[in-house]
Amino acid sequence: MLDEPHAPAQTISRSTARTADAVVKGIESRISSGELADGAFLPAERELMAEYGISRTVVREAIARLASRGLIEARHRYRPIVRQPGYDAALSAVGGVVSHLLNGSSGIKNLYDTRVFLEAALVRNAALHARKDDIASLRAALAANEAAIPDSRLFYATDVAFHAVLYEIPRNPVFPALHKAFTLWLAPHWERMLRSPERNRINHLSHRAILEAIVERDPDAAEQALQNHLGAAWEYVRGTFEEPLSDRAESNDG
Repeated sequence: MLDEPHAPAQTISRSTARTADAVVKGIESRISSGELADGAFLPAERELMAEYGISRTVVREAIARLASRGLIEARHRYRPIVRQPGYDAALSAVGGVVSHLLNGSSGIKNLYDTRVFLEAALVRNAALHARKDDIASLRAALAANEAAIPDSRLFYATDVAFHAVLYEIPRNPVFPALHKAFTLWLAPHWERMLRSPERNRINHLSHRAILEAIVERDPDAAEQALQNHLGAAWEYVRGTFEEPLSDRAESNDG
């Protein structure tokens, strides 16, 4: 049975805050030790109330704090799910803030530019340090990308997968977590982009140019191919995010 929906946020007392702190520490310890495994449901509110001898208000305050730290995934009307501490959890915890920052076209462009800056470094790194298995992974991702050209939904997934390999090559867990975050944060906006097999074919050729430069161990060419690819992609989609001309005119008049 599902717990009742969480009540609207309200001001809590100092004693409630202190008690919630203690509950958070206890649950955090159980998550870190593995007693509460990654992906498991957090005990129901009633169970936590009985276990810690606390009120529902304290339980919900503790759950809110655990969610803000990325230690649980809380969804309305569903039991929270435990998440082991990690880079994915850390970035997930700030997802709500980032989504607000992306409400305007400038916010989306700032995040996109950050992605371009990082991927430019990643392709240079790949050209200099990619191993045989990395090259094989890139080739496999490119082949899947080409096969998906007629199916735009599948092509988008293979596009994401190709870029994901670039984040894996440095063997630093921060980078794959960043890629997942970029994909998650930008996906709602990218879904508004018009797609077609013709456009997919252009993107596939751009991916191939990036891979060819990496195989040739040419970091400058790899970076240029990446910049050309993502620069063209932005020019293609930016109209989707820009403010209507009427809004822009009103802003200029102010």
